[in-house]
Amino acid sequence: KRLLSLSRCAESSAPCTHPALLSLVARERKKRFGDCFIAPGRRRERRAKELKSRLGILLHKPELAHRIGAASKLQLGSRQRDSSREVLEWRESFDQLLKSKNGVTAFHTFLKTEFSEENLDFWLACEDFKKTRSKTKLASKANRIFEEFVQSEAPREVNIDHETREITRKNLSGATSACFNEAQAKTRTLMEKDSYPRFLKSASYQDMTKQAASRGTSKRLHT
Repeated sequence: KRLLSLSRCAESSAPCTHPALLSLVARERKKRFGDCFIAPGRRRERRAKELKSRLGILLHKPELAHRIGAASKLQLGSRQRDSSREVLEWRESFDQLLKSKNGVTAFHTFLKTEFSEENLDFWLACEDFKKTRSKTKLASKANRIFEEFVQSEAPREVNIDHETREITRKNLSGATSACFNEAQAKTRTLMEKDSYPRFLKSASYQDMTKQAASRGTSKRLHT
């Protein structure tokens, strides 16, 4: 009876809903088309597992691991050489120190130990001020810098003479990007002649130069 029922269902032009025939058709489709009838979510999951497996095999190959390790060491060595060269360049001139972001950071840390970091902060504020293009912002920034660093009894008053202070005050009436030039130059000279030599002699900088020199020696021995 079951075979007769299946035969009649197959010969009929109407869609067949017989459970056994539907199951048979599903099995035949799976044999013929494989993953084509796997749900999209499960298919993506299977492909992800296959990709992960292949990647794991590649990463465990000795020659590939060696190449990756060598590339990492090369990049690290390059950064260390650049850093060592940079540290040694700071002693060449005060300009070299100010051109280096790391140099400015190291110098600022040193100035904090001498309670004179306001000189460098004022110099940096002036450098930023010169880049301002808006006249409205220029005037507001000028007043803010003057009140913080230049005016008498300012919260972070820099060490400049009375004449320079008054010249800067007058410059505020028609603020331009050059209104702090004289005060900035005086502060820079003070740092170059006074704080910079002490920074070069400081224990922290001496340690940095020794480390930089030792890395350079190690590199020459291994080449």
